[in-house]
Amino acid sequence: MENDVQHLRHQGLVEQRSIEGHESYSKQVFTLTKEGHKLLSEQNLIPDRQAIYHGFVKAKEARHDSDLYRLYHKVAKEVDRVGGKVRRVVLDYELKRELYKKLSRIPPDKNLAYERIRLASEYDLNVVKDKIPVPDLRIEYEDECRDIHRLDLEIATRDYRPQGLAEKAKAGFHLFARPQDHPKLRRVLDTHEITAQIFAL
Repeated sequence: MENDVQHLRHQGLVEQRSIEGHESYSKQVFTLTKEGHKLLSEQNLIPDRQAIYHGFVKAKEARHDSDLYRLYHKVAKEVDRVGGKVRRVVLDYELKRELYKKLSRIPPDKNLAYERIRLASEYDLNVVKDKIPVPDLRIEYEDECRDIHRLDLEIATRDYRPQGLAEKAKAGFHLFARPQDHPKLRRVLDTHEITAQIFAL
């Protein structure tokens, strides 16, 4: 794999960066370059409904994004194990962009609470305390009977406030966390009587 990565870097299709990892180590992450993105788009190597991105936007987001990548592979492997096939991956800002656009177009004479519930239902999401929580990552997959299912995944961190954690749990998201964050999150769940299971990332 290292030779493949070197080849892609040499062609200017991917770039590599070091980001601060957990505790005191750093890790290497890769992203498409603008040229790599263009090549994938022009060659129709990615399904039309699947968004693709290039470049590093925010350094502090790179760590979270690399955790999402690991989480995707963990869950996709399980989907594959039970005979499913991943069809699409949707990131939080894609869902938010679509939702907020539609929310902003609701006429003032409409019942906002009803419209919010209708819109959430359209995206297989739930309304929690007058908000539509959005997962970090949504995996859409096809089962053996060709039915489409969605898994909404959230990476919880030790910085989550109890209200935010409760909101994500009530929304029905599958919660994951890094091992070092489990003890604090477990205490928050117990102290605030939030019913949720947190899986290891």
